[in-house]
Amino acid sequence: MKDLYLLDTNTIGYMVNGRSQAARLAMREHIKHSILAISTISEAEVLYGLAKKPEAIRLRNTVETLFGVLKILPWDSNAAQAYGRLRAQLSTEGKSLSHMDMLIAAHALATNAILVTGDKAFQHVQALRPTLNWATDL
Repeated sequence: MKDLYLLDTNTIGYMVNGRSQAARLAMREHIKHSILAISTISEAEVLYGLAKKPEAIRLRNTVETLFGVLKILPWDSNAAQAYGRLRAQLSTEGKSLSHMDMLIAAHALATNAILVTGDKAFQHVQALRPTLNWATDL
């Protein structure tokens, strides 16, 4: 069975704006033998960013091309259940993530995905499979 990699919003941003060639190279390598995906949560965040920049046609085209090769995972009941458990656990431990990061972490947990992120905040989520940072050149 192929590994599932869930790219977080920052990783997508680094790739589409050209800030991380390392992330682009890692994606090209992993796409050969893995499933690469994003959460609909990240899709929404990226689309929000594009809506704030209607003149950014080239960026929009790059995003659309990238979204065309990634699997976009819908938010579902399993993700919602994982979110409830995760939020309760982190609250009990006195830890927190931003709302969107909490949703993305829950989605990774629900799908047993490897989260691809450079965001250190996800280290609070011990239940996540080890996270990977493809943007090693930043």
